Amino acid sequence: MDASVLIESFADFAKQKNIDRPTMIRILEDVFRTMIRKKFETDDNFDIIINADKGDLEIWRFREIVDDNSEDIWDHDKISLTEARKIEPDFEIGEEVAEEITLEDFGRRAVMTARQTLIQKVKDLEKDILFQKYKDLVGEIISGEVYQILSREVLLIDAEGNEISIPRNEQIPKDRFRKGDQVRAIVDRVEMINGNPKIILSRTSPVFLERLFESEVPEVYDGLITIKRVVREPGERAKVAVESYDDRIDPVGACVGMKGSRIHSIVRELQNENIDVINYTENMDLYITRALSPAKISSIKILEDEGRVSVFLKPDQVSLAIGKGGQNIKLASKLVGLEIDVFRELGEFEEEDVDLDEFGDEIEDWVIDELKRIGLDTAKSVLQLTKEDLERRTDLEEETIDDVMKILKQEFE
Repeated sequence: MDASVLIESFADFAKQKNIDRPTMIRILEDVFRTMIRKKFETDDNFDIIINADKGDLEIWRFREIVDDNSEDIWDHDKISLTEARKIEPDFEIGEEVAEEITLEDFGRRAVMTARQTLIQKVKDLEKDILFQKYKDLVGEIISGEVYQILSREVLLIDAEGNEISIPRNEQIPKDRFRKGDQVRAIVDRVEMINGNPKIILSRTSPVFLERLFESEVPEVYDGLITIKRVVREPGERAKVAVESYDDRIDPVGACVGMKGSRIHSIVRELQNENIDVINYTENMDLYITRALSPAKISSIKILEDEGRVSVFLKPDQVSLAIGKGGQNIKLASKLVGLEIDVFRELGEFEEEDVDLDEFGDEIEDWVIDELKRIGLDTAKSVLQLTKEDLERRTDLEEETIDDVMKILKQEFE
């Protein structure tokens, strides 16, 4: 293989991989200098001239002519007068010999090795470019096409044909992908695994929701409204605290849009995730009150030293504050950065009671619905009846009624 074929084939390959010309020349020179060092031990006195466009390569070796008996005759940059005159008969001591070295001088095996090295260097460079490109995109939304669905991850292809991944734990639980689907997610992190860049996307990150607001709400994108904090139970519920720097702009209204037009597209993207947008404030009491919406709070006691806050509510507001499966209070705690403890506020003559919905973790929903059907919506209203009355008035079996009454009695022991 001559120099022109080697360089032209490499140049074509590099262009296919979008490697710029200066980088391509640098790689070629690095590989040829490696060949020189292997054959001549050093490349200090060699010049390499490359014209990648024409496939031209020139390698020149420069040595100073010394007397045949000189002690310096074995130095890498010296040549004896006798050897020099084999190149040019009229050379004299002290002159410099410029000798051209061809690829054939290195041997066929060295040239084939150089070709493989060139290809490998481009592939390594391509990996580095891809790694750096996505490193700079961390936290940004990108889109990819699903091409393979595996048990632990979904593999996508980006616009340039690069493989990207959404692991199972970074997918919204309700996500269902099919081959060919276009999927949006944020670049969560980029890792090098065995020398290959692994690009990991996320649809569960709070940052994904933040970027969706930026794309759907111009005021957020322009910086007129700031998203102070986002907390999520992916696919279920989220709370977003927003603040406006312009008194004329209602941040909550702007984010929700007229008749919910702006937030609806975000909700659809997140598989119908219920999004509460609240107005951020430095007033912690008010912030906690807004975070626990839709529940109405009677009073608040903040224990900052302990990182906790005690919230007192009327009995009928407790289940609203806690939310389904404890979601509302959990997200509110994350939003305000304090552990929230809920207490029932009793009136002077009011006997403590508990809403049946608060037993949702222990009693199945259909059982609670059956009790509500006959007008029983608190624990004590159920316990005031006998087991026989409950059997007669509901469609519940005796064993189920025993379990329910045992759970409710434990609440007051």
